[in-house]
Amino acid sequence: MNESEAKTIRIAGVYRESIVDGPGIRFSIFSQGCRHNCEGCHNPETHDFKGGYDCDIDKIVEEILKNPLLDGVTFTGGDPMFQTEGFYLLAKKIKEKRNDLNILIYTGYTYEELLEISKEDEYAEKLLELTDYLIDGRFVLAERDLSLLFRGSSNQRFIDMNKTRKRGAIVLYDE
Repeated sequence: MNESEAKTIRIAGVYRESIVDGPGIRFSIFSQGCRHNCEGCHNPETHDFKGGYDCDIDKIVEEILKNPLLDGVTFTGGDPMFQTEGFYLLAKKIKEKRNDLNILIYTGYTYEELLEISKEDEYAEKLLELTDYLIDGRFVLAERDLSLLFRGSSNQRFIDMNKTRKRGAIVLYDE
């Protein structure tokens, strides 16, 4: 599919200003659809791929651009990595309009799993290239830790993707 054909993404909703979904003030987009089904998931209503609603990517970008106070945009869910083409196009349009906004993705996949997925899914690869921060790994109820910055369980990592790309190895966010 040509990039210009991806006009919508399926979402559960948005928070226009969040301080709990990454560093700074963020516009958070909750993708609809997830197959991880983590026990104790914070957003179980986002699992059903038929739930939520289709939202025009350009309208989301317009909403983001209305707020000059934003530090970044968070793709959460659900799991945005089940809609890589649409979220890639959204990230690309955001970066074209406001390159000062960082992109953070929450995913149940590990970074290593995403690298494997990227071998067959060009949009996963392109989306990761535009990602500034990645919080990876399934939520594990037995490893729940409320003291962690922006994460729910200790197996999840907060990865600085820009530093990771430069170093060629995972670099965690400096808390």
